[in-house]
Amino acid sequence: MTDCVFCRIVAGQLPAQKVFENDRILAILDINPIAPGHTLVLAKPHHETLLDLPDDLWDELSRRSREIAAAVKAATGAEGLNVLSNNHRSSGQAIPHVHVHLIPRRTGDGIKFQWTPTKYREGELESWAERIRKPLTRS
Repeated sequence: MTDCVFCRIVAGQLPAQKVFENDRILAILDINPIAPGHTLVLAKPHHETLLDLPDDLWDELSRRSREIAAAVKAATGAEGLNVLSNNHRSSGQAIPHVHVHLIPRRTGDGIKFQWTPTKYREGELESWAERIRKPLTRS
């Protein structure tokens, strides 16, 4: 896609600081990092979300993300890291091209994600579990 920032990076039309590349996966430093070493791992072929990826590409993206996460953690001396993939605009996906964020973390680093946990009402837990199980039994 000519208007996709990540597709343009993959095509060499935009600069990026690459940390890993093969024929299907590219990992680059985020130019607006949450923490130093914040890395993006993306599938080279254009797919908007992980739900759109062919199984073999999802498998490789997952495997490479884990390998690169270990390298990011070691290189930054981080105590841990967040591994995130926002899928669709409503979840915070800013660039509609599937990618995984690897964000190095340290105790007290001040990074916060705005999650507001709630509780299920009586019977809702079981009801939602059944609704999710139903399409899984078809696959």
